[in-house]
Amino acid sequence: MASPRKKVIRFSRLYSFSCFRSSFGDEHSQIGLKGYSRVVYCNDPDNPEQILPRYPSNYVSTTKYTAINFIPKSLFEQFRRVANIYFLVVACVSYSPLAPYSAYSVLLPLMLVIGATIVKEAIEDWRRRKQDIEANNRKVEVYDRNHGFQIARWKKLRVGDLVKVHKDEHFPADMLLLSSSYEDGICYVETTNLDGETNLKVKHALDVTSNMHEDDSFKHFKAVIKCEDPNEDLYSFVGTFYHDGQQYPVSLQQFLLRDSKLRNTEYVYGVVVFTDHDTKVMQNAIEPPSKRSKIERKMDKIVYVLFSLLVLVSLIGSFFFGIMTENDIDDDGELRRWYLRPDQTTAFYDPNRSALAAFLHFLTALMLYGYLIPISLYVSIELVKVLQVIFINQDIDMYHEETDGPATAKTSNLNEELGLVDTILSDKTGTLTCNSMEFVKCSIAGVAYGSGLTEVERVLAKRRGDALDDSEVTSSTSIQSDDGMAPGKSVKGFNFHDDRIMNGQWVNEPRADMIQKFFRVLALCHTAIPEVNEEKEILYEAESPDEAAFVISARELGFEMYERTQSHISLRELDHESNQKIDRPYELLHVLEFSSNRRRMSVIVRNVENQLLLLSKGSDGVMLERLSENSQDFVAVTMDHVKRYAEAGLRTLVLAYRELSKEEFSLWEKEFLNAKATIGIDRDALIEAAADKIERDLILLGATAVEDKLQKGVPECIEKLEKAGIKIWVITGDKMETAINIGYACSLLREDMEQIVITLESPEMTELEKKGDKEAVAKASRESIANQIRRGTRLLSSSGGRSALIIDGKSLTFVLSQNLEDPFLHLAINCASVICCRSTPKQKALVTRLVKKGTGRTTLAIGDGANDVGMIQEADIGVGISGVEGMQAAMSSDFAIAQFRYLERLLLVHGHWCYRRISMMVCYFFYKNIAFGFTLFWFEAYASFSGQPAYNDWYMSCYNVFFTSLPVIALGVFDQDVSPRLCLKNPELYKEGIQDILFSWPRILGWILNGIICSVVVFFFTTSSAVHQAFRGDGQVLDFEMLGVYMYSCVVWTVNCQMALSINYFTWMQHLVIWGSIAVWYAFLLIYGAFPPLFSTTAYQVFIEACGPSPFFWLGTLLVVVSCLLPYLLYRTVQTWFFPMPHDIIQLWQRGTSDDRNGKLREKDTLLCK
Repeated sequence: MASPRKKVIRFSRLYSFSCFRSSFGDEHSQIGLKGYSRVVYCNDPDNPEQILPRYPSNYVSTTKYTAINFIPKSLFEQFRRVANIYFLVVACVSYSPLAPYSAYSVLLPLMLVIGATIVKEAIEDWRRRKQDIEANNRKVEVYDRNHGFQIARWKKLRVGDLVKVHKDEHFPADMLLLSSSYEDGICYVETTNLDGETNLKVKHALDVTSNMHEDDSFKHFKAVIKCEDPNEDLYSFVGTFYHDGQQYPVSLQQFLLRDSKLRNTEYVYGVVVFTDHDTKVMQNAIEPPSKRSKIERKMDKIVYVLFSLLVLVSLIGSFFFGIMTENDIDDDGELRRWYLRPDQTTAFYDPNRSALAAFLHFLTALMLYGYLIPISLYVSIELVKVLQVIFINQDIDMYHEETDGPATAKTSNLNEELGLVDTILSDKTGTLTCNSMEFVKCSIAGVAYGSGLTEVERVLAKRRGDALDDSEVTSSTSIQSDDGMAPGKSVKGFNFHDDRIMNGQWVNEPRADMIQKFFRVLALCHTAIPEVNEEKEILYEAESPDEAAFVISARELGFEMYERTQSHISLRELDHESNQKIDRPYELLHVLEFSSNRRRMSVIVRNVENQLLLLSKGSDGVMLERLSENSQDFVAVTMDHVKRYAEAGLRTLVLAYRELSKEEFSLWEKEFLNAKATIGIDRDALIEAAADKIERDLILLGATAVEDKLQKGVPECIEKLEKAGIKIWVITGDKMETAINIGYACSLLREDMEQIVITLESPEMTELEKKGDKEAVAKASRESIANQIRRGTRLLSSSGGRSALIIDGKSLTFVLSQNLEDPFLHLAINCASVICCRSTPKQKALVTRLVKKGTGRTTLAIGDGANDVGMIQEADIGVGISGVEGMQAAMSSDFAIAQFRYLERLLLVHGHWCYRRISMMVCYFFYKNIAFGFTLFWFEAYASFSGQPAYNDWYMSCYNVFFTSLPVIALGVFDQDVSPRLCLKNPELYKEGIQDILFSWPRILGWILNGIICSVVVFFFTTSSAVHQAFRGDGQVLDFEMLGVYMYSCVVWTVNCQMALSINYFTWMQHLVIWGSIAVWYAFLLIYGAFPPLFSTTAYQVFIEACGPSPFFWLGTLLVVVSCLLPYLLYRTVQTWFFPMPHDIIQLWQRGTSDDRNGKLREKDTLLCK
């Protein structure tokens, strides 16, 4: 069955410029050459010529792994970690006689670490795959061999397929528009997912296919498209359409991009041109990167340091072992240490081959001292990160109830990176804003109407310390029971309140006639279409949210457009003389539509009084110069209102009109129609010149102020992030004016900032482009941008850094391709704010890469649409806004949140905590392993570097697994230096991460030194105190088995008590794991020592019979532990009182010490905030 077709209006007659016309240009002559070689056989996908090029299917994958490369790629990811490579080599060598312990004690932990991490990666990638499956299995109607449209999945589409897409559906591939539900083949397309723009784009089919409105029309349809090859340029398309022996030029006006949405059109027919990664949106995407946090990369360097230390101590031990082995034979040939029977040993201990023995000992030592490198570090961190992610996902303060959107961490690899962010690169539309426009204020005949404060005004008032009345703040959900609307009802697009003109009270105003004309302009000067829904309410389908807001506002204030035909617009309006509602038809004669060059729109109508009226609206700069000299009485006042509105972050338009005489209109219309009938490249110029002639001598009516409503809490969030030391860039596809307005609204731009604008939109460049000399244009563009950058740098030095850099997409293209990156980046990073306008998705990714590599700091990219995927994947951290404009950004991100304001808590709370926890975890891991590993070195030196371990094999195997692992995991999951409230109240705490204070090399080396000191105290205190006196009650002295338990107990107590001193936030869990780990050690001694000697070896009954009953053992352990912890306690005391870090200040303030001390801390806190 054919779908209903809209027959009322031929929209192409409403527009004057060449938004529908395609003509052959220079690019079309390249069809068939390199770069323009694609051939599409329409409605004939099985054509042999079509199959030969092997165009890809429409199956899209965003996963990191495939079934084929998962094992090798995941293993590669694991063995990028230096420690894993080391333990793999050790595991292989441990099967030789050189090993001081059994092979399984090394191999099993390594397999556990690698296996657990691979499983985690598989789970995370499977989640991405499920999202791909959902996208690939979306359904669309495809024309089949039975001459009908059948339901098919997106992934089954092929190049050449005919597709039917219905209203509010996304386009499954890049397609050429053939026809639509409108008679003249136009359709409206929303491209927010691609370029961030909310206004609808008008597309128009070729005349030769625009009349194919029924499914049966394609029964015998065949055509060929020859066009450009796949590329990433969203704003151009060049091709030729061959049909019935004729050829027709096609351009972007006939091209429908994948992931854009059909709006205000019942259905369209199209032919698939590009599929899969050939589509422009996928061409703008980049390969999903394998991201590693800076801490993890730094861990590799620490492992290099520890490995160097391992080699050093092994060399030292082997050197002395070789000397001592060689000296076992004295000058007389007698054996010095005859009791070791070196005459009957192998090459491992041969005085006659001491060099070989030393080398073999070196290999043994490399394995023995391997405990200096913590193998369980990686698996512990993986576990902690997974648990941290659970807490992030379950954070109720980041849950958005309206959209049922919780925060979601898509990966656990980057938790700590959230605490290191230096620069945030943000999209605008849907990320900072709500994607909705609201009419909030207006100025009519020099009188300002509309009450309430905008977001910007509220922020400025707070900074000034002004008291705010909640009723003064504009809110689309505020209850307005006295304005004609139902109590509590809100109208999308209308957030205006002023008793002087609402409820028809405008008729009592002194200039009621001007108010009437003002709202007539709003109700007539547009291309919106009224539609009646099932509830008999009139809705409007408009090209942009601004236009819809104007028409809705006119309706709410008494000027309702209820019908529109090809040639008439009907209003139901309030007559200010009779005070009655009447229906007034207007004959629509011409529409001079809005364009970025004209920056204005006009309509010419004839009213029932037979008056010809020109109604116009446009930007203040354009409209001001077109006003009549007789219309100056309230121009200055209106412009002052416009300035105030702009300062409040509102988007403004000036409204004007004039009455035309019949003679003037007749002469102009003849010229205008001739210009419209022109075929050639001069058509637009002729039409614009004709429009410019009529749009003169206008009479000013007033100005409108529309607010692109920010998401809740955006200004406050940005302010907090700036206080935290984070730089914020906005990279958007929107126009410069729009981006600047939002910059003011979200406090990214301020009135005291000097704006440095880099643009190629100048009359000189326009003239040069018209000449068509591309080389000259490129040369002049580069020189112009270089000069603007130099001027900006000079201006920056004179403004003291309070400057904002604003650059457009065309200029950005030259910056990124003409070796201007360094001077641009130098200018940008020294500005307080940066806004990049009219940026393509590829440019967003390239700018992100430039900032990331140029600064060497952590970057975070946040966006909500498919056009943001490139920069989200390129940044160190990608954050997607879910539930705003589809899920493309959220699917490709590392973290997904529902609102921009949640970024504040994600970074300042979770980011700060995760960075601090992981940093302390890593430092503590190296500390405890060095404290343990160096006792092995001191003992081996004590035992003539014989390679004899100080401890039982099972002691060593269980050290990292049972006796010291749980406290550090609890630290990584639960520890808090300050509460969430204080994290948000004192964003300066976040600078600890930006400056990398907690994981700097001095701090890391300090922990390593602390571990060495503890090992020295443990070994020398235990051996020196017990070697010359009785250890047991029966008078026996310390032996090898007892010494091992004595030293090991001191190490376990020391590292766990050190953890207790390092923890800031004690819960029952911390107490359980710290003291429980110590208890487990003694329980292990009891259980393991109860096994037969053949299995327990040196641990047999050693605790029950020797160590446990000995008071010396317990007293010595206490003294050793206290001696080990004293240096750290002394260091922290001096640091906290004389050189406090930011968190020390907040902690002491929170604890509330003496009044005098608090006064000093408050003074330091003030300095910190400054």
